[in-house]
Amino acid sequence: MFNRTMLQAAAALASISLVAGCGLFSDDDADGAQQIVVGTTSAPSTLDPAASWDGSWELFRNVFQTLLSFPTGSTTPQPDAAEKCKFTSPANTAFQCTLREGLKFSNGHVLDAAAVKHSIDRIKKIDVTGGPNGLLGSLRSIDTDGKLTVTFRLTKPDATFPFILATPAMSLVDPAEYPEDKLREDGKLAGSGPYVLASYEDGASAELKKNKTYNGFADRKNDGVTIRYFKDSEAMVSALKRKDIDATYRGLTAEEVVEIQDKKKDSDGLQVVETTGADIRYLVFNPKDPSVRKLPVREAIAQVVDRGALVDKVYRGTAEPLYSMVPKGIAGHTTSFYDKYGEPNADKARDILRDAGVDTPVPLTLWFTTDRYGSATAPEFAELKRQLESSGLFKVTLHSKPWKQFQEGYKNGEYPAFGRGWFPDFPDPDNFIAPFIGKENVLGTPYESKEITQQLLPETRKQSNRGAVSQLFERAQKILVDDVRLLPLWQGKTYVAAGEDIAGGERALDPQTVMQMWELRRQTSW
Repeated sequence: MFNRTMLQAAAALASISLVAGCGLFSDDDADGAQQIVVGTTSAPSTLDPAASWDGSWELFRNVFQTLLSFPTGSTTPQPDAAEKCKFTSPANTAFQCTLREGLKFSNGHVLDAAAVKHSIDRIKKIDVTGGPNGLLGSLRSIDTDGKLTVTFRLTKPDATFPFILATPAMSLVDPAEYPEDKLREDGKLAGSGPYVLASYEDGASAELKKNKTYNGFADRKNDGVTIRYFKDSEAMVSALKRKDIDATYRGLTAEEVVEIQDKKKDSDGLQVVETTGADIRYLVFNPKDPSVRKLPVREAIAQVVDRGALVDKVYRGTAEPLYSMVPKGIAGHTTSFYDKYGEPNADKARDILRDAGVDTPVPLTLWFTTDRYGSATAPEFAELKRQLESSGLFKVTLHSKPWKQFQEGYKNGEYPAFGRGWFPDFPDPDNFIAPFIGKENVLGTPYESKEITQQLLPETRKQSNRGAVSQLFERAQKILVDDVRLLPLWQGKTYVAAGEDIAGGERALDPQTVMQMWELRRQTSW
């Protein structure tokens, strides 16, 4: 996601470091019944969950329910609209949920098993290009038994299915207002989540009020939230300093984070919460291109790249080096690339190329997108060019395009090497390996590894206990290191900046790094 942008992680995501001030710690004795104003640069692309595999999830989490969800502190899916869920077959091919009694949508209509079936079936039937149907590849059919019981029949074992049901893409909608065969297009929304969408102006704001009929796990610490959507982070931070907004999520630059942390440029009275993020950045090599077809060339690049220098110079500590496609904080994370290559070393890279008979400097073209991953992307690739060329082993040319054109290019196999990012759909190692492997994958460059696709992934999906499959994912990561088709660079950190009178920021981001607005409150005493 969010390769899109869903979607960014497991146990360590619950580990939070407060880097400035104490005001973001919650005080359960304080009165939080107030309206909170939150700013973000991530505006929804749609109000219909059947069309969304992107940052729209931020709004959906707060106005819709899903059968399962990730309450604060949980790294595995827990019941939300459901009272209980479980696999009912030993092979993990049938997953059954029993709904809470008395659920209603905000318009008063009943939320029952038929509504659940309708909500998920329409995702598959409408099948929006780039939409969430891609998450439902293992779903064969849905059965209902009475008003409260829903059973999902799967085509193959898939222990990740509960995680998929917990994504905001699987939001539950009212059959009376959401057609089964087309998207809702009236600009309105009806859910059963903690808040009701009282008003919405595309690209400008969303007004959330408490849903009086809500029946779920969220303990709302405020009466409502106004979300303001900004075109850029500079305007958003200025609004925070003026106290026009109370908090921010998504969109802060590294410079702005450091500025607020250091109390510079009118940042007194502001503070920051930092968490380990699950979003990652990596390079993709196209083996059909002559420049990177040879494995030793890719190995030499892996031996030269200095991740520490990259995050220090470009991201100023707001990211951390990544040595595996499965990031820190996700079960099964390893440091496989560091284990094989150690510290950056141009001499070792030179030996790799010489032993393979590769002439130097090797011509290399790197592509990146200008408007998908933030303003630091261009400096990041300039730093990669500097590192590779300073080794004397590569001559690098940089090219870039806006996301839409860039996406068309990599899907057509036009780029020898290019930068990508991944925002996970759910906090499980499967979601950091499976999307990139196979004849048809999200990268547009076929990567066929029979051991991963035919042995390792099918075996892991038989295991409901996700902690029991770490060794299988470690083996998959070792294969990725040996092939060097993907080169992980860094994983992000996530930040909530707020006024010192705002509490709850340390609990507001769930393991998908989606903002749970109900955790924010205005602190009235200390």
